[in-house]
Amino acid sequence: MRRLIWITLFVAILWCAWWVIFGWGLKSALDTWFEDRRSVGWQADYTTLELRGFPTRVQADLTDIVLAGTGSGLLINLPDLSIGAPTHWPGDVTLFLPSDPISFVSHEGRSTLQVLDGVADLQLHPGPSLELERISASAAVWSLQTGKRTVLSAQDTTLTMDQSKASANTYTFVATTNKLSPGDAARTALRLPTDWSVTSETFTVSGDISFDKPWDISALEQARPQPRRINLELAEAVWSDLRLFFAADLTIDEAGTPTGTINIQAENWQVMLDLAERSGALPSGFRQQAESELSSLARFSGDPSALDVQMNLRGGFMFVGFIPVGPAPKITLR
Repeated sequence: MRRLIWITLFVAILWCAWWVIFGWGLKSALDTWFEDRRSVGWQADYTTLELRGFPTRVQADLTDIVLAGTGSGLLINLPDLSIGAPTHWPGDVTLFLPSDPISFVSHEGRSTLQVLDGVADLQLHPGPSLELERISASAAVWSLQTGKRTVLSAQDTTLTMDQSKASANTYTFVATTNKLSPGDAARTALRLPTDWSVTSETFTVSGDISFDKPWDISALEQARPQPRRINLELAEAVWSDLRLFFAADLTIDEAGTPTGTINIQAENWQVMLDLAERSGALPSGFRQQAESELSSLARFSGDPSALDVQMNLRGGFMFVGFIPVGPAPKITLR
């Protein structure tokens, strides 16, 4: 019995010592990050940093964080931020965003991002390279405002990216959000009619991206992984009577030029013309011509109310059939 007590006491002391070492390491890493930003000319400060979570977690709570890049003219102010990980493995990091507004100040003006229950999780493989296994983020409600006008808001947003078991360079991604709503500023910029639905019902994106190397510590210290293949299984947007679907299969060379196909489907596509005409984006004199051309495309799909178009990307250009529609965009991560 006495031996068991001594063993338990020894383990408890080791666990306490590890928690202190882990906490000191987390605080030192954060201080080093802020100091590195200051060494390249940033303003990077916080008011307080407190550690908590003993014995199962190490959590660093920071308050009044200010980040400002002198070259970009961008200033970010976070009222608070929490970063933590379980004591047994520091590679599973969780970040809790503040519920109070995060402010951004730039040459264009002041914006605020308010997030309710905003959480981001980062899971890394054990090892010196700290290879990314999974990253996810979620928010119950969020809104972006410029001045006093809402730019965009949404509910129940989730984002995930998981490393494939078949290939360390491939990641599966899923993004979903409900009640995506452009605010007054965005509706004015898009010239949406006042009686057009305020919110979209759903917005979903899923697929796979293969990079030239896995995401690991070298993405911060050297160069970011570059996409080499994108398989967009489905992107779906439902807004009022309009339903849009996208799929893509693209390969990307070292210059960032994509080659492959993009499939676009639109149900009740006439609604797009109504919206474009009423907003002024499509002059009334061109409505009949545009509807005639789109009707011809829709008849090929077998359903006049649904538009099904395949866009081919080759040689740095985009084609619908044999008709060129413009240069293909470069796909690179800076």
